[in-house]
Amino acid sequence: MTHKKTIGLKIYPVSTETELDLQLIEGGVSAGFPSPASDFLDQAIDLNKHLIKNPSTTFIAVTDGNSMKDAGITDKDLLIIDKSLRPTNGKIAVCIIDGEFTLKRLKVTREGIWLVPANNEFKPTKITEFNDFSIWGIVTYSIQKH
Repeated sequence: MTHKKTIGLKIYPVSTETELDLQLIEGGVSAGFPSPASDFLDQAIDLNKHLIKNPSTTFIAVTDGNSMKDAGITDKDLLIIDKSLRPTNGKIAVCIIDGEFTLKRLKVTREGIWLVPANNEFKPTKITEFNDFSIWGIVTYSIQKH
């Protein structure tokens, strides 16, 4: 089944004016065998400082759609997007194609640029000279609600 709908994004500027220090489990959390609970909550982490490297060029977007589900990005996830990063082959990018936002993985070949979904229900899009196309920003993090 081929879907024509591209992913829509609600985009918001970031604010790094506030600090919220959250407790950090220094040794990590075991995803294998359980490790004994201990008092490793000595450090704190500010997610603004950890996730946002370039505040003036960073934005938060809410996804609308599932074209990137196999890359771990699903409907209503939060994306952190940095407009200052260089777009390169294989990066997940927010693009504007013919006036619409779309979220896809960039594939750059000798034949041109492709926007590749991470969902078999969607087909890759080859960018042609007839498209009004720009790369708006590069996704640095995606945050899912479980």
